[in-house]
Amino acid sequence: MRIPALIAVLALAAAGLAGCAVEPQARPGTDVFVDSAFQPPDTPIDPASAMALTPAMKHFAEHEMASEIRSKGLRNGLIDALYTKGRLQLDYDGEITRTAAEAFEARRGNCMSLVLMTAAFAHHLSLPVHFNSVFIEESWTRSHDIFFVAGHVNISLERAHAASTWATVFGEPELLTIDFLPPQEVRHQRSRVIEESTVLAMFLNNRAAESLSVGRVDDAYWWARAAILTDSRWLAAYNTLAVLYRRKGLLERAESTLRLVLDREPLNVQAMSNLVLVLSDLGRRAEAQNYANQLAQIQPVPPYKFFDEGVAAMKAGEFATARQFFRKEVARAAYVPEFHFWLGLANWGLGDVSGARGEIAKALENSATVKDRELYGAKLAWLNELRDQQRRREQLLSPRSGS
Repeated sequence: MRIPALIAVLALAAAGLAGCAVEPQARPGTDVFVDSAFQPPDTPIDPASAMALTPAMKHFAEHEMASEIRSKGLRNGLIDALYTKGRLQLDYDGEITRTAAEAFEARRGNCMSLVLMTAAFAHHLSLPVHFNSVFIEESWTRSHDIFFVAGHVNISLERAHAASTWATVFGEPELLTIDFLPPQEVRHQRSRVIEESTVLAMFLNNRAAESLSVGRVDDAYWWARAAILTDSRWLAAYNTLAVLYRRKGLLERAESTLRLVLDREPLNVQAMSNLVLVLSDLGRRAEAQNYANQLAQIQPVPPYKFFDEGVAAMKAGEFATARQFFRKEVARAAYVPEFHFWLGLANWGLGDVSGARGEIAKALENSATVKDRELYGAKLAWLNELRDQQRRREQLLSPRSGS
């Protein structure tokens, strides 16, 4: 990937599934670890904790959920108890990936957290579940010096098995799918069933990526390691591991880990992007350029290219040029609130207060974290106050009838 700076690329399943591999004939090896290069994790890492129920959750299932189940049946009762307003009152928050218990306690979570929580309660009620990877357009975000690419996963609940095998209940679908994205984003999208081990590996890889994004490299290593041991088919965790090896200066290890991914997915953009960086670090410029050329064919315009050019134009005071760049970025990735925010700033620089308000409102609408909603909400409130002040001035200055 041609980008202004050397930036690692991680696959993140914060909103679901990303970069999922077609299952190979043989699982890739797990002999890729260098434990001695990393300090032990701050807290023990247990994959089973992702869907473990706390006493408070069991109490909810036995009381709040039980009343819904009695009136609506097992499956619909579970869904209504979890997601009907007036019960848990869950909020979407994409800042971190929580376990089922953490999402329940906080009453918020990203798509992965809510899938885990739904599955945890379904397991408790002996209700069969299916995890699905949904084939939607990859979404890219950036935090500090790391790109994250995310796809999507959702969960389907089977119809509860009848006590006797000879009776069939008609009029109820075999599967009910719960999705945490707006219907228009996933309607008519294809999906495939994935195993629970893959979902757990995705959760662990998310934790690795999130630890890395805040500088906890050692913790990130153990999360990525656990992801690979949980399901070695989830190649995104190998990519994460390679990024961590590069951070530690273990360049040969990073290269061999990335080549393991590319042996199975020769067109994996994340692995190829990171291999360009590693080969450049090793001084193998010709090889790096060869992969960079391949990337340019697969991905002619890298994520954030227009955004970075727009920011540069803003710093130079060229607001009209910046607006053109930001509009291009919004046109291909309207889900990123940062793009709308900067487009709003460009409009503000050009004196278009209404346009600035509109874009910052879109930034607020697309925000996935509480922190972003607070930031963009404050900016929008400030612009609304300016608009109201302008209207009051206009009313005072306008000639009164009969004067």
